[in-house]
Amino acid sequence: MAGRKRKQLAALLLMCAALFPTSLLADDAGLIVSAEASRKLAKGLNTGFEVEFRSRNNFRTADRVSLGADISYKALSWLKVSAGYNLLIDNNREQITYQDDEVSYNNWRPSYWGLRHRFNVSLTASRKVQRVTISLRERWQYTYRPSKIIDNFDFDEGEWEDYEVRGKGKNVLRSRLQLEWDIPKWKFDPFASVEFHTTRDLEKTRIITGVDYSVKKKHNFQLYYRYQISGSSDEPNIHMLGMGYTYKF
Repeated sequence: MAGRKRKQLAALLLMCAALFPTSLLADDAGLIVSAEASRKLAKGLNTGFEVEFRSRNNFRTADRVSLGADISYKALSWLKVSAGYNLLIDNNREQITYQDDEVSYNNWRPSYWGLRHRFNVSLTASRKVQRVTISLRERWQYTYRPSKIIDNFDFDEGEWEDYEVRGKGKNVLRSRLQLEWDIPKWKFDPFASVEFHTTRDLEKTRIITGVDYSVKKKHNFQLYYRYQISGSSDEPNIHMLGMGYTYKF
């Protein structure tokens, strides 16, 4: 009987493995930690400064450190206008290229740190229905990567050489729909959103769910989960655990 039960368990595990999406097995995982200071300058006018850290490779590798600043103005009771800048310090992934036979190595470029400059302008429309706030944000984002000389190993020559990563600019439209719940007599405010990053095609999709927790209206803590679906075969989908803190003064 024991042997029969083991066979049944093995068969069940095989069935579960067959039903489990193979794409999820190849997904990456990482962490996002951020801290922000926000200040009210005048009625409807606010500014903020933020520092953020991200990891990848199943939490083992630093992916990005960024510094950012933004300013926002509530033009109407339901419309907010904002603009911002971010300095991105990226740990770029290594790249390996192959010969025409797709087996032999051609070049190897190790991972390296580089800078990017990012500018954005946003319009956010929101409306509160009972205790649910529905918002739609449209953001134009422009990112510029300066040129940089990095190391490249040429397998044909068997030696290291300099390789120039050329400067490049990129425009992205980010469309986000978000729901926020204000639950009576509960200090945690749940939220959920879906965001689409579009260039000429859909580049990535982000699905987020989490909670906000405020203390005396000055301290805000945020914990969330984000699943990012990549539109490129060069970049894996990634599960992200996010933690954020905002101080308002």
